[in-house]
Amino acid sequence: MEVSGARAAVYVGLVSIVIALAWRVLNWVWFRPKRLERFLRQQGLSGNSYRFLFGDLKESSMMTKEAKSRPMNLSHDITPRVLPHLHQTVKNFGHNSFIWDGPNPTVIVSNPEDAKDVFARYGEFQKPHSNPLVKLLATGLANYEDEKWAKHRRIINPAFHIEKLRQMVPAFDECCSEMISKWEASVSEEGSCELDAWPSLQNLSADVISRTAFGSSYQEGRKIFQLLIQQAQLVTTLRQSVYVNIPGWSFLPTKMNRRMKEIDKEIKASLKDLINKRHKAMKMGDGAKDDFLGILLESNFKEIQQHGSKNSVGMSTEDVIEECKLFYYAGQETTSVLLVWTMVLLSMYPKWQHLAREEVLQAFGNNKPDFDGLSQLKVVTMILNEVLRLYPPVSTFYRKVHKKTQLGKLTLPVGGHVTVPTLLVHHDKELWGENATEFNPERFLGGVSKATKGRLCFFPFGWGPRICIGQNFSLVEAKMALSMILQSFTFELSPSYAHAPHVILILKPQFGAHIILHKHN
Repeated sequence: MEVSGARAAVYVGLVSIVIALAWRVLNWVWFRPKRLERFLRQQGLSGNSYRFLFGDLKESSMMTKEAKSRPMNLSHDITPRVLPHLHQTVKNFGHNSFIWDGPNPTVIVSNPEDAKDVFARYGEFQKPHSNPLVKLLATGLANYEDEKWAKHRRIINPAFHIEKLRQMVPAFDECCSEMISKWEASVSEEGSCELDAWPSLQNLSADVISRTAFGSSYQEGRKIFQLLIQQAQLVTTLRQSVYVNIPGWSFLPTKMNRRMKEIDKEIKASLKDLINKRHKAMKMGDGAKDDFLGILLESNFKEIQQHGSKNSVGMSTEDVIEECKLFYYAGQETTSVLLVWTMVLLSMYPKWQHLAREEVLQAFGNNKPDFDGLSQLKVVTMILNEVLRLYPPVSTFYRKVHKKTQLGKLTLPVGGHVTVPTLLVHHDKELWGENATEFNPERFLGGVSKATKGRLCFFPFGWGPRICIGQNFSLVEAKMALSMILQSFTFELSPSYAHAPHVILILKPQFGAHIILHKHN
């Protein structure tokens, strides 16, 4: 009797566990999304009805695949190609709408006041927890919250002070000079050549990051860059997969999952080796303090000295590795795409190319650009701002709501998501006028504040306390590279150029940037 009773109790216990698990799964894939959908519709928001498990992911994936299947016309109205599903949703349902990221509804926030709130209230609107495999690309400062974010920001800040940027200009110059020399060698006796500028600009910014991050160890840094590019392509493929939201998917031993983990292991081993070498050199009094890694380690050492040697103080070696990965990937990618789109647009608008060249030659002649001179370039700054408006590196910012939150007139439920679509806001005719999708640097003649009329409708690097810490680094590097290119060449689009902006985490030219270079006399 007792044995039978024990068996019955075990059986009842197992059944209870299965029922509880089944309820949790059913709630996650159906009841919770439908409950959130009703709540959002009561707020006056519109969107597609929730579809079991995948939401809008299948439709979004198909639309993206279709958009990427061919180039577009030579136009800056790129939203339908870059963000086809988001564009279609706003077209069908208006600005007060939402989309489905699997079973999670995401509210589209394009009103400048609400967008400002999302960026400013970073404690309430936090980065969503991404798939564990996505985190293999880089975590670091951009993905931390609360005290860990504050601590890392404090330790990293010294690396981006103006004086540190000034010290990095010679490294910028050296890398740019190498690229210019290669381009000059390609120019024929007739004084021109055709090339794809995109790989050259990627290599340029990778070299800049390698030198400014790792100093004399930049050759090892180049290897890390190649691995990070591979990882970014895999992450993009994964994020577009309809299976990405299924719990436990990242732990399955698929070919892609295994490759991503192998790359991560290789990157971490290389970075750990660089960090250990630098630690030893610093102990011997020989550690370079004028590159990112040296400044970061020195700042971390000061943090530990000031606050004691508890485990919670300072950064661990693993933390430093993640910050190096983030600086390397984000820094390289942001600058290279800014430069490539700038060259494409200046090829399309020779008048602005001429004005920029005149300004550069007036400031520097044929001498090397210097930090103070770069900061005085008004026309170049106007052009870069307009490029960042039309082709922002990050096309959308995502945040998660961790508690019931008021945003303007909306009440957002726990577990909901919001997206601030940079590209849609930057191209909004209500905010920028009827010529919103036209290239017109003159709109920035009086600076960003005048161009935006004080509204938050221009945020290529984010906004608020969590604005990209490396934006000045990226802009100084871009000004240096563009100035040196303008000193040496004039350029135009090649007939083989195919206009095809697309997103691999950031906004890139899908088929490269084929241009014709002419030696400038």
